[in-house]
Amino acid sequence: MPNSILNSILLLTSLGGIAAIILYVVSKKFYVYENPLIAEVDELLPAANCGGCGSPGCKAFAEKLVNTEDIADLFCPVGGNDVMKQVATVLGKDVKEQDPTLAVLRCQGGCDVRPKTTEYQGPRNCAISAMIYSGETDCQYGCLGDGDCVAVCKFDAMYMDESTGLPVIISDKCTSCGACVEACPRDIIEMRPRNKRDLKIFVGCLNEDKAGIAKKSCEVACIGCSKCEDICPKDAVIMVNNLAYIDPIACTLCRKCVEVCPTHSIIETNFPPKKVKKAVPKVETNVKSAKSKTDA
Repeated sequence: MPNSILNSILLLTSLGGIAAIILYVVSKKFYVYENPLIAEVDELLPAANCGGCGSPGCKAFAEKLVNTEDIADLFCPVGGNDVMKQVATVLGKDVKEQDPTLAVLRCQGGCDVRPKTTEYQGPRNCAISAMIYSGETDCQYGCLGDGDCVAVCKFDAMYMDESTGLPVIISDKCTSCGACVEACPRDIIEMRPRNKRDLKIFVGCLNEDKAGIAKKSCEVACIGCSKCEDICPKDAVIMVNNLAYIDPIACTLCRKCVEVCPTHSIIETNFPPKKVKKAVPKVETNVKSAKSKTDA
């Protein structure tokens, strides 16, 4: 074997050995200790990386759970109470049980009730549309219909309805991660308690204009008439800025507000149809007959 080839092999072997030694020393010098509990907690989390917990991902949330002394206010909406109980057992910390929630769309201004008055030509993106103009209808509070919320949903729990131009939330798939809430520039998506059988009552409108203007821009807009507030037996309806809001905690789902709403802007979901009371026939009393018997 020529000396030049042998020298090259020895040189490369020496350089490799020196590089390995340097890397070993650097790794020991700058080694960052990671608590093994972080990996254990990360395994318990759903690996959705949705950001619903307030952290950029499940690994970051696991680090927060391990390094935070009081985790009562920390919660994984996707994993829910079951996952948080497992985390609490591993860490030996207390967690607060939270009621499950569900995303709802507080706008029902579809194409049939909210006619278009302008035509937008540009990138079909809700965030951009909200910044440069008020929308293709006269309602500057309603859904823009470009589907930013659907695009960010990682659980296929939303889709755009072509007939109405509004997003539809699939309750069974919604994990309450809140990504759609953050993505909507109009703030028309709200997280509300997931009641038994998914019963919900809420105002499907955010239009704060006065009655005439609101009704002109959308047939099912809230006109601020206060009829729902007046009839509510639990004071669950609050009127703010010409707009009704139903407190999901105080509401007992009696549906009295739904019946009196003149524009049908209050939405009720998954309720069985109300039973129609049968009219009780009036029994006519034969006064003459009774009188004659008395006289006799």
